[in-house]
Parts: sequence; C-alpha cells; structure tokens
Amino acid sequence: MNRREMLWTSGGGLGGIALAWLCARDAQPANAAAPPHRSGGLHHPARAKRVVQLFMSGAASQCDLFDYKPMLIRKAGEKFDPGGKVELFQSNPGVVMPSPWKWRQRGACGKWISDLLPHLGGHVDDMAFIPSMTSKSNVHGPATFLQATGFVQPGFPSMGAWISYGLGSLNDNLPTFVVLPDPRGFAPNGPANWASGFLPAAHQGTLVRPGEKIPIHDLFPPDEARATPAGEADASRLLDALNAKHRATRPGDSRLDARIASYELAARLQVSAPEVLELGREPLAVQRRYGLDDPVTADMGRNCLIARRLLERGVRFIQLWSGADNGFPRRNWDSHEDLARDHGEMGRGLDRPVAALLSDLKARGLLDDTLVLWTTEFGRMPCSQGSKGRDHNPFTFTNWLAGGGIKGGVTHGESDEWSFRTAKHPTTCYDIHATVLHLLGIDHERLTFRHNGSDRRLTDVHGHVIEDILA
Repeated sequence: MNRREMLWTSGGGLGGIALAWLCARDAQPANAAAPPHRSGGLHHPARAKRVVQLFMSGAASQCDLFDYKPMLIRKAGEKFDPGGKVELFQSNPGVVMPSPWKWRQRGACGKWISDLLPHLGGHVDDMAFIPSMTSKSNVHGPATFLQATGFVQPGFPSMGAWISYGLGSLNDNLPTFVVLPDPRGFAPNGPANWASGFLPAAHQGTLVRPGEKIPIHDLFPPDEARATPAGEADASRLLDALNAKHRATRPGDSRLDARIASYELAARLQVSAPEVLELGREPLAVQRRYGLDDPVTADMGRNCLIARRLLERGVRFIQLWSGADNGFPRRNWDSHEDLARDHGEMGRGLDRPVAALLSDLKARGLLDDTLVLWTTEFGRMPCSQGSKGRDHNPFTFTNWLAGGGIKGGVTHGESDEWSFRTAKHPTTCYDIHATVLHLLGIDHERLTFRHNGSDRRLTDVHGHVIEDILA
C-alpha cells in the first residue's frame, strides 16, 4: 500500500483538496484580532468580493491589442529611432512594424481596440485601461513571478494566497483560491506562480484541469485503493476511540470537536466539485456563447465558463491562464518569430470566451462585486524582430480592470508615441496589487505576515492605490 492509498483507506475519503480547505479555515491572518468589516472587507468597506485574474503568459503585445499608435503606421518600414540607445532581449532593433490588424474606436468612450479582439472591444465602457505598466525584468520567469507575487524570485506568496489568508472563504464547500491553467501546459515557474510561499500551505491555489479525465487530483479514491465499507468502519471506530481518549485527558477543551466538525463539513466538497465542473448542465446557447463549439475557443471557453460557475458559488479568487511554456509551434504569447500567426491564434482563442465571461457576469449581477484583472508579464517592442516578430519590452505594456469598484471607459497613464516606453503615470504590479486589495476592503500596508524577522506583505515596501480608475 502506498502513501496515497493509505490516506484514502484510513482517512474516511477526504481528498487533498478537502484537507487544504480545512487547513485554510484554521489559518488566521496576523491581524485577525480585528473583526471583518460588515461589507466583507478586512480594513474598510469592500467594493468587490471576488477576483478573476486573467494572465496572458508569454507577453501579449500592447501595440497590437490595446495601445493604438498612429506613429507605427506612418513610420512603417523605417528605422526605429526613438532617441537614445535601444537594447533588446535577444535581437537588434529592426524597422518600425505596425500591427497586422486594423484598429477602430469602440464603445461610448471611443477607446481604440485592435480588430483582433472585436468581442472584447464591445466591453470597453466597463474597462479601465493602464497602458503605462512597467516591469523590473524582461525575462519570462522573473517577470511572471513579479506580476503573480510582487517579487522576481521564488518563495513568495501569490496574490491569491494573500487574499485567501486575509479574507478567507465565501463558501464552505469549495476552495478559496482556484487555478485554471492553459490545457497545453504551465506557464514559466509552473505551480510556484500560485504557491503560498511562507504563508500557511492551505492558502495555495487549488489546481483544476477541466478538460482532463480527473480534473482535480485526489478528490476521489484511486481505482487501486483497497478501501472497503468494512475497512472504513474499522477506521472510524479506531478514530472514535482515540478521540474519546483525547477528550478524557483534556476536559473543557473544545478544539477537537471543532476540528471533527470541520472535517465533516470539508467532506461535502466531494459532492460540490463535480457539479461545478459539469458543463452539460449549461444550456447549449450558453456553451456556444463561450465558444465551446469551436476548437479555436473551446479550451479558453471551458475555463471561462467554469470560472463563472465557481464565482457564482462563492470562490474568492480565480487565476485563469492563457498560454503555456515555450514550445514550437508557439503555445503562448511569446511571438518572436511570427506575431500575426502566434498572436492571431492566441487572440482568437481568448476574445470570444473572455467577452462571454464579462457579459455573463454583468447579466447575472455578479460584475458589480467581481473584479476582473487582465495582465501579462511585460509587453513587446514596436520594432520588428527578424521580419515578422517582436522582442520583449519591459518598459511599457497594458493591463485592464473591470467590475467591482472600477470606473469603466477610462485610461490611466500613457506610453510614448511609439509604445516603447511609459510617458505618463508609470505603473507597477505593486500599484495593481494595492488597488485589488483596496477594492476587496484590505489596506495593502496592513495585511502582513511575520517571516524571518520582517513583516512581509504582497506589495513589499511599494504600491499606491490607483485612485483615477475607482468608481
């Protein structure tokens, strides 16, 4: 009998996800003495209850999606000369390269959006754009860590882990923090992107793979497990005897009984999780709206639809990935060789499902208190790499937010005329993280955890709430 089988045989059928949920209920934040605000926030009234982080792995190009620059059209094919030395990640500066897609103004706000994203373009009046993002790194792994955890090195808690630690669960039957990866694989750093770091391990993201035969590992006993009703009854009697002995030596101590009650409640997750993942319960019209009927959009559509089902059942934080680690042909947004080919596929796979998610949340009244964050690790250069690709650009890229507490149809900051560097209101991941926490009712300077003699926080010693984008 291996360790996994032993746990199933003696543990009464609680999978790893249930155990993680249980521990999360026990792991209180450092400032838990302060009662939660009635609105759901920890330090002040919350505008949002839950978060979806849409992460574009590989570095989505701001100047092909959201950051319209007529200069790239006027100077197409000319030497790229923004003034000063231009250093690139793995190439020499090529010529000025306009987007292969046309642009048009969308919504009442008139925001310019690429024709690659026509469905998302219909939601610009609900979005706040930040085209002045900057990164400390132009290397995928460290830059991904930075957006996910606030640090370029491993070992630090992800934003979802911090939120789980600070606010806890909205649902007694499902995890607080769920991760939906790209079905083609993990982004650079893999599970470290949603790890709990030095926080209690229970706050790490729970990985769900909707397209697989077993979407949540260890939720049910393995086929080879030798668990029988008689064996489980024997184990139950043994545990009862041990519990009775424990109580006899600790009169008046109610912690064990509380723990037993929590285990019984956690077991209900085995019933809840399969129901959430069963998309056949959704009307065919809804499935088609998310793109489940099209191979190009099916994977992202499935993840977005499950994200909506998780959100409406009380999951606090969902991290949804578009793009895997590098491979050939490209499986992510890292378009060094052929941007039109690679971004074209990624954009078409993203556009319809994410637009459907926003529409669905809005129609169900969930967007009012659900915060949606679209991000990537850095941007791409306005000049060509080779003849058809773009190199890494950490000097400016775009994020957008929508939903709970966000003022729609606005833009904070600017890039320069090339979309090469930030020109106004440079913004960092710390500012994004501070803003997300603020909308959840958390002061980013007060949510801390003592580690190695320091009061650590998600935003380190940085970060400001972006007031311009708040409703």
